[in-house]
This record gives sequence, C-alpha cells and structure tokens, in this order.
Amino acid sequence: MPDYPASIAETDHIEPVPRRIRAMLGSQVVLDTTRAVYLWEWPNYPQYYIPLADVAPDVLVDEDHPQKLKRGTARRHALQVGDIHRPAAARVYGDDAMSGLTGMVRFEWASLDAWFEEDEQVFVHPRNPYTRVDSLRSTRHVQVSLDGLVLADSSSTVMVFETGLPTRYYFNRTEVDFTHLEWSDTETACPYKGRTTGYWSVRSGDTLHPDLAWTYDFPTLALQPIAGLIAFYNEKVDLAIDGVPIERVVTHFS
Repeated sequence: MPDYPASIAETDHIEPVPRRIRAMLGSQVVLDTTRAVYLWEWPNYPQYYIPLADVAPDVLVDEDHPQKLKRGTARRHALQVGDIHRPAAARVYGDDAMSGLTGMVRFEWASLDAWFEEDEQVFVHPRNPYTRVDSLRSTRHVQVSLDGLVLADSSSTVMVFETGLPTRYYFNRTEVDFTHLEWSDTETACPYKGRTTGYWSVRSGDTLHPDLAWTYDFPTLALQPIAGLIAFYNEKVDLAIDGVPIERVVTHFS
C-alpha cells in the first residue's frame, strides 16, 4: 500500500472552474473566462475547456481537419497572433460532443506562452481541485542513501505531502553531502510549487545517476518553507525514516 492518497476524480468527470482563467500568446490575451470547466482526461489532473465565446476573435484559424474523438467531433484549429503561428493548437467541439462540451475549446497547453488562474501564473497543467499540497516541518530522522553512499541526513526536514505522490523530504543544504552530487542545468515546473532552480545528479563510482535531487529557490507562496532546500526522488534512492528503511515507491517518475 502506498503512503499517499490517490486522486479521486474519474476519467471524463466534469466540474465548473470557480476561478478566472486567462492565457497569453506573445503579448496578447488569447482567452479570458470565468466559465471554464475542468474535464479529467485521465485521473491525475484535469484540463481546461473554454467557451468559444470567451476566446479572442480571429486568433483561431480553422485547419479544416475535423476529428472524430472519444468525446465527440472536434475541428482542429491553429492559433495566429501577429507573426506567431501555432499549428494544431486547439480543438473546437461540435453539437455531438459529450454533455457540457458543445461549443467548448480544448487548447494544447504548450501552444500558449502563459496560463493564469486569477492573477497567478500556473505551470505545466491546470491545478487539480482535489489535490492538496502541504509543507510541514518535522524532527523525524530522515536519511537518504544510494549504493551505500549517504547523501543526506537530517532531523529537521520539511515534509511535502501532495495528493497522488509520495511524501517528499526537503533537506537543509548543510545536511546534504555535495561530494557525491554534480550540478545539472535541468529545469522543471510544477503547478503547485513553481519552477525549479536546478537539479543535481549523483556520482557513484563510475556511474552517474542523472537528476536525482532538485531545489526551488523561489517556490509559490504556499510552499515558501521549501525555498532553497533540497529533495530527492524517493523512487530512485534509498530512504530510512527514524531508522526504518522505506520501500521504494513506483510512480510516473520512476
């Protein structure tokens, strides 16, 4: 049994979005709505579906490519803003769409330059309203090792509890052994925590284990306690909590 709760929404579940949603391409606001809906295309997180009337006029270019999809017939559109052209950027659903989707537009997330919930930028994908993310300070003893090398050891971590993921343990930098770590320029983003500042790989003899640890120097306001701290993928290292080894979990990060 995993040590974390699963997401509860099922595929094709629809809910209204209670937040104002906007997105930009170049310097133009392409969509601005308080009438979006969430649709769970898979259980982990939803996508936004936007009323066509709340999309800026003339930015959608019909590519004359109707598609018979699981949720109904949709016409594929490009996005055009000035000299910026993004092909296959959106699908507009017709009259035979599943309930709640007729006249709605489903944008490819990466086809737009920035998305906002109210006035806060959101990264990677919409935030799941059924996901909770908490950061709690803890004096439990946590040790991280790999191939017999102790990488971090602390009784003052910040634990991050996120629905659908194992508990993450964030260490003060003084409690991490950097002699085994090599800086990586990899950057990722999280809808709940923001953008990482960078990663570290772990060198064990002649073997390099890429991108096992990361840090957020400027996380979102709700996750400020992890600013500047370092976490490791539970899926790829050996963890012991209060001296008890923890079995490696399997997630989509494994």
